[in-house]
Amino acid sequence: MDFDGKVWPLAGGFGRYTRLVAAASWLPNVCVSLGFFSEFLYTSSPESQCQGGPCGGDNSSSPGATLINSSTCPGAWGVQAQSWLHGTIVTQWHLVCENGWKVPLEQICYLIGWLWGYIIFGLVCDRFGRRNGFISALVVALPLGVALCFSPGYLSFMAIRIVFGAALSGIFLSFYIARLELCPPGLRLMITMIGGFFWLGGELLLPGVAVLCSDWKVLQGAISGALLLLSGYWCCHLLFPESPRWLLATRQLNRCKAELCLFSRANGIDTGEDFAGRESLFTEIDSLWRGFPRPRYYSFCSLVGTRLIWRNALILGFTTFIGSGIRPCFARNLMALGGSTPYFLQAGSEVLACISLCITVNHWGRRAVLLLFTILTGFCSLLLLALTQYLFTAVSIAISVLGSLSSHAVVMLSVFYASEVLPTVIRGSGLGIILGLSMLGRASFPMIVLQQRSGFFLHHVVFSSFCILSVLSLLLLPETKRKALPDTLRQGEGLRRPPLLLQATQDAVPLLSHGKPRADYNPDSYAQLASSTKKMIRSNSTHGQDNKALTND
Repeated sequence: MDFDGKVWPLAGGFGRYTRLVAAASWLPNVCVSLGFFSEFLYTSSPESQCQGGPCGGDNSSSPGATLINSSTCPGAWGVQAQSWLHGTIVTQWHLVCENGWKVPLEQICYLIGWLWGYIIFGLVCDRFGRRNGFISALVVALPLGVALCFSPGYLSFMAIRIVFGAALSGIFLSFYIARLELCPPGLRLMITMIGGFFWLGGELLLPGVAVLCSDWKVLQGAISGALLLLSGYWCCHLLFPESPRWLLATRQLNRCKAELCLFSRANGIDTGEDFAGRESLFTEIDSLWRGFPRPRYYSFCSLVGTRLIWRNALILGFTTFIGSGIRPCFARNLMALGGSTPYFLQAGSEVLACISLCITVNHWGRRAVLLLFTILTGFCSLLLLALTQYLFTAVSIAISVLGSLSSHAVVMLSVFYASEVLPTVIRGSGLGIILGLSMLGRASFPMIVLQQRSGFFLHHVVFSSFCILSVLSLLLLPETKRKALPDTLRQGEGLRRPPLLLQATQDAVPLLSHGKPRADYNPDSYAQLASSTKKMIRSNSTHGQDNKALTND
């Protein structure tokens, strides 16, 4: 059924209650963002020195440093810890010198935890629902967040941290999908971008919280306390109801009717006339599946039989991977500024990226803006790759900030674009894999650090080449601006790419006349192409026979 055009308006559409639920879904982004970016403070590499000189330590990720007593450090090395946190896992377990490799290893494991969390909880969201996906992730995150504060050693900390990251990713994914499925086509982008601003708010809030906490264990306790507040979404069904769109798409009719009635009453449209309209709607829903239909669930493996959905998911997953993996190429140049400046420069560029998307995407369309930012990312990357040694420092930093902005825009828009292209029945698992690829891209840089930075130049070359390749593949994507979300695999297959030119001359049938377009011929509706062509051929054949008869007369 036409959910956006027929079902959802009778339940109040984007009424006052629906707007409240969408706004409530923004707040968890702050809590999850604090947990995600805390990794940079927990594992920031301090600068180590001794009487003989530097120890090969790297303060490139330290937003500030203060000298602490050398007796904290084996071998009489002096360690500089961040001014935001006076105690980190690096200083507590002496992860410097010969133990320095444990820092990037922990960063890789944490990002891999997020990757697997996206995949696992994406499957949970498609099988058990968006709300149940959130509840299961929260049940895992709360005890593990507290357990991290009492980690006795490095290995236990890393093991708990992996599962904790997976749980955080499940919380983020559940709210992202549920929020998107409540919004009408014209407001999907804006509601999603506001959620992005809340995510960035958590990133900007983290340094202040870290200063107040001083130690990483206290900071972890504060993050766990923030996650505890999310239990209100679990206890209060009104704050996070199940998605009626997903219930209808998976044939859970009774639960779908209950949720539609809930939205209708809460939106304040439960009048006699509207109730009669709902009853007729429920009758029509029942007529689609006679008797007692069994719920039907899908997974990402269902894409095997599709021709277009898997291609669109592959392209957008590839673009997300590139945007995340190429960001360290720009961040590395910003680290030359030292202090807290690189952290806030990157956060500021992310804010500007969100603003740019809000301004441009609804005007120019998803495909055109994604193509623009991908080209801009590749251009900035190639400039740094070829001309870094010839550029002034200020110019190099300016290009790096622009590249960081465009690459973040690529990631955000690719994920949003994928959520519109993927059908409701597999949106959780499909989007989970695409977000997991973004974590894999982020993990590429600590992998290089683990190898003592020996492959950074190759990393830069490879991702710059990938940018050029992705530009060509983006031309195959459909445009989803102001279109309803696809709910079934068939609807997802119906999303076709628009013509590259303003005049769709390639869709003209060569063997037929090119006069005024017929009313029964629609080149964008391929399902009706065969029948329309037969009608046109039959009409032309009849017209030809009439002309022949007139000639014989």
